[in-house]
Amino acid sequence: MSRTLAVGGLATALVVGACGGGGEKQADTTAAPAMAPAITVSISSPAEGDTVRGTAVHVVLAASGIELAPAADQRAGTVHHHLYFDTDLAAADMPIPAGTAGIVHLGKAETEFHWDSVAPGPHRIIAVLADPMHVPIKPLVTDTVHIVVAR
Repeated sequence: MSRTLAVGGLATALVVGACGGGGEKQADTTAAPAMAPAITVSISSPAEGDTVRGTAVHVVLAASGIELAPAADQRAGTVHHHLYFDTDLAAADMPIPAGTAGIVHLGKAETEFHWDSVAPGPHRIIAVLADPMHVPIKPLVTDTVHIVVAR
């Protein structure tokens, strides 16, 4: 009988100890880890489905959750915009190609670009955020709009 009481007493002591004692609850002083803001890119203009009149398309971009900086700054944790015009995305783990028709590097941290002499018809614009080495950040952050250019 004394053996049962000893085991029972030990079990009670463990439960009471695990629950923080017999009465008052202690405040949790550990801070919750800060959530990193979501990184996004958006094509503010033109909007999805817009019809653009004329032969020029003016693109306005926005990014949030990360700092835009010129690629030449070579600062970790910064990005700059790239645009694909009627062109498929390159491999996500390789630098975005330079000198390729339909791909524009906004390496000075620009947030606007103006295309002239755009042919009439449907077009697709993809915005991509990339690091100072022109490699898309991971996870891949993009926005796409489809527009129609009409005379």
